[in-house]
Amino acid sequence: MIALSPADLHILLVEPSSTQRNIIVKELKLEGITHIDLAQNKHQALDKIEQSAPDLVISSLHFSDGSAVNLLNSIKESDSIDDVPFMLISSETRKSELEKFKQSGIIAILPKPFTRENLGKAINATLDILSPEELELNFYDVHDIRVLIVDDSRLARNHIRRVLTNLGIQHFSEAEDGQKAISILDEQMFDLIVTDYNMPEVNGQELAEYIRSESQQSHVPILMVSSEANDTHLANIAQSGVNAMCDKPFEPQTVKKLIYQLLDNH
Repeated sequence: MIALSPADLHILLVEPSSTQRNIIVKELKLEGITHIDLAQNKHQALDKIEQSAPDLVISSLHFSDGSAVNLLNSIKESDSIDDVPFMLISSETRKSELEKFKQSGIIAILPKPFTRENLGKAINATLDILSPEELELNFYDVHDIRVLIVDDSRLARNHIRRVLTNLGIQHFSEAEDGQKAISILDEQMFDLIVTDYNMPEVNGQELAEYIRSESQQSHVPILMVSSEANDTHLANIAQSGVNAMCDKPFEPQTVKKLIYQLLDNH
């Protein structure tokens, strides 16, 4: 496989402000990206995506004809472009407004103004998504690993599965909440569980506690992927039996390292 570089990427930037467009284009060029298409609103963006799907959509939050939420939903609802990576650049800080993006499986949320480091990490995450690289494990054949993905967001499950598939993992089961996961665990054996924290019925912490105390799979590694990974009320999550934790949206390289540690040191 030929590794991709930033210079190989085709970016669609959706930004209504000419000043902001110029700033972002300048930063992208400093990262080595030169193939950049521009759109000012949702309508223009969808036209360009349908004509030639980019490797990454970088979007502002608000346009004259809608918002990044509308644009992202339109992309995810189309079978032909639903896997196009999406990055949000916004000055929005309200948790409730950003949560819908975190649950949708986007690559990154960058603040305005963002740093070169912020942008570089997001570009690297895009390259990781587009350039599959299988895990090389000492104690497992990666093709035999069985993973249970537990998340009440279908889009988040799809994103997690895509990242894990890029690592060579092929066997997945899915549950949309902890209660359904418990039912599946009673019937199937797994090598790894990747779970969200906030879910209806049974949340991620309660699921982890069930697995450790009542399940026949009490030693299975648990990776929690949560949009609240840095909140203080999750400080005690490790006590429930979670082996590792990362934030949403996550960097594929971070997940790769965590899974390597969980499975090769387990």
